Amino acid sequence: MTKIRHQLLALLVAYSALYGSYAMAQSIAEPEIATETVGSKFTSAASQLANTVTSSVVGGTEGLIDNAMQLIGVRYRWGGNTPKSGLDCSGFVRYVFNDTFGFLLPRKSAQMSQVGLEVNKEQLKPGDLVFFNTMRHAFSHVGIYVGDNKFIHAPSRGKSIRVDDMTKAYWVKRYDGARRLDGSDAMTEEQRQQLLLDYQERIEKSGRL
Repeated sequence: MTKIRHQLLALLVAYSALYGSYAMAQSIAEPEIATETVGSKFTSAASQLANTVTSSVVGGTEGLIDNAMQLIGVRYRWGGNTPKSGLDCSGFVRYVFNDTFGFLLPRKSAQMSQVGLEVNKEQLKPGDLVFFNTMRHAFSHVGIYVGDNKFIHAPSRGKSIRVDDMTKAYWVKRYDGARRLDGSDAMTEEQRQQLLLDYQERIEKSGRL
């Protein structure tokens, strides 16, 4: 699958998760041009892809995992968004998905836990997001499943991005579930609108998704 196809596929996933609430989001007090720009981008991408690809990101996991592995050793930094500055757990996941597929996930791990389709631990596939309770509240940590009960993540302050074994007692005790980005989600309308606004802000600042 080519890089362009990855980006188009990812845009369709974003479209699937967000376009259902787009009409409602239009009523929010945003500049008319900005909302029209977002709508046209999403609609154009959907029309190009609707009959040619599925709404699953799983098919592009080879590139996703490869990009993630290249970041092994990058230092952890709370609130970090780039490898140069350092990355926290959600910043790492967000960076890898954006670099691979060309779209942004929500910034916080708890928000990421509402995107995609919930999957059982026994059904995990490479590329799935895995969540853990490491800060005494649900979905406070996130990583990317790479197969064979392993996941890659940015652990904590003073450490660096690495691969860990989910069968170890520490992670088994704190496991919170997993999500697969296949176009399905359990987001509320309010969450959908907020995520759409995040995309609008991205376009307004950089001119691209």
